[in-house]
Amino acid sequence: MNKLLHELQQATLQRETRRHFLHTCSTGLGAMGLTGLLTGCGFFDKKQPAAQAPALADNPMTPRVAPAVARAKRVIYIHMAGSPSQLELFDYKPELVKYHGRDCPQELLTGKKFAFIRGVPKMLGPQGKFAQHGQSGAYISDYLPYLQPMADDLTFLKAMYTDQFNHAPAQLMMHTGSARLGRPSIGSWVTYGLGTENDDLPGFIVLASGGKQPDAGKSVWGSGFLPTVYQGVQCRTDGDPVLYVSNPAGMTGDIRKQTIDAITEINRQEYEEAQDPEILTRISQYEMAFRMQTSVPDAMDIKGEPQAMLDLYGADPNKGSFARNCLLARRLVERGVRFVQLFDWGWDTHGTSADGSIETGLRNKCQASDQAVAALLKDLKQRGLLDETLVVWGGEFGRTPMQENRDGQTLPFMGRDHHLEAFTVWMAGGGVKRGFSYGETDDIGYYGVKDKVHVHDLQATILHLLGFDHEKLTFPFQGRNFRLTDTAGKVVKAVLA
Repeated sequence: MNKLLHELQQATLQRETRRHFLHTCSTGLGAMGLTGLLTGCGFFDKKQPAAQAPALADNPMTPRVAPAVARAKRVIYIHMAGSPSQLELFDYKPELVKYHGRDCPQELLTGKKFAFIRGVPKMLGPQGKFAQHGQSGAYISDYLPYLQPMADDLTFLKAMYTDQFNHAPAQLMMHTGSARLGRPSIGSWVTYGLGTENDDLPGFIVLASGGKQPDAGKSVWGSGFLPTVYQGVQCRTDGDPVLYVSNPAGMTGDIRKQTIDAITEINRQEYEEAQDPEILTRISQYEMAFRMQTSVPDAMDIKGEPQAMLDLYGADPNKGSFARNCLLARRLVERGVRFVQLFDWGWDTHGTSADGSIETGLRNKCQASDQAVAALLKDLKQRGLLDETLVVWGGEFGRTPMQENRDGQTLPFMGRDHHLEAFTVWMAGGGVKRGFSYGETDDIGYYGVKDKVHVHDLQATILHLLGFDHEKLTFPFQGRNFRLTDTAGKVVKAVLA
């Protein structure tokens, strides 16, 4: 009750500000100037097509129909933070074996930027044992035995490339379309365009594992200059799924509902005067938080799953893990969540330690995730959800074909430095071809030489599969319309089913 009174007091004080005076000034000049400023700072452009922007008078998360035919209704994006080595997993390069242990040719070093490599490193042959799988004949190494039988469900982008070679900016580039802070994440753009199919759960949910957050922090699921209702909601896998989702001691559900209703009425009166969309966000979030007290614990509780399903994923219902998050991802999309983002930290294999090495660390990470990823694909498929759910898997960049060194000294374990020229991302379900590989790298996996795909191209393709033209899904901010793909990007039509 004290908080309610405090908010009422704040609302009263705000009516005494210069902004309030200008807004209600009888000449109208103040309101005109203020409206121009607010529109430039991120308010919806009333001239935008209804298909591209939600009506502010309604719930901003109301489900909406995409402007074009959508091949996918929802997305599960699995990001391996740190970036797994494509040369050990998917991009088979037998020629690289011949160069193992030799000095790296100078032409691969001159004028290039690396995060750590200095001097002349040694070439490093692939450590995984590769074989072709499925009717597609896709190469997948023994690092991923559970994924191998799923080869004919996957579409590989073998010649991905990016502009950034350090983790934080590369993660921002991958998820927000820009290496700088402040842009909305792809999950925010999707929920901004489509809303959500479940009124009782957030439209964009994030699950993290690996013991640490991504290097770019929570900005990779932030809403940037979009209204904050579209930002990702991180759910924990231990304790309350969302902090403070449970009622405090002495607070009953009825009292909480009365409090929320009172706050909502105050906010609605404020919105009628100020027309600030963030007030609608506040209303929506208060009401969502109340509904989440029931819906989130139910969705996040996997103890009711059959033992055979827990065994399929390798998930312990009493312990947070990547496997548990994969199972939760299925439960969430099954309930209508529009965008589920999985982050798993620990894929940065420089060779400075056993845990951070190609021969040990990468194998361990694959063993902890391979079964669950394959299980997620099987589970979605058998439930009839894969056709309408786009699954994306990858890191923020690739790894070099040479072994990393530091100050010209060879490291004690095998490792590869960051590489922006070539890496692999795969997709499954939701309107993409199955058992298909697009793009090629050269004989040692250094450069993309055919059908290269930039990060912005991947983003444009994801939006296209959801029914959006990436050039038209925009938001006005600081005097111009912004979009996820900035000023670039093209749909990779060859991968569309």
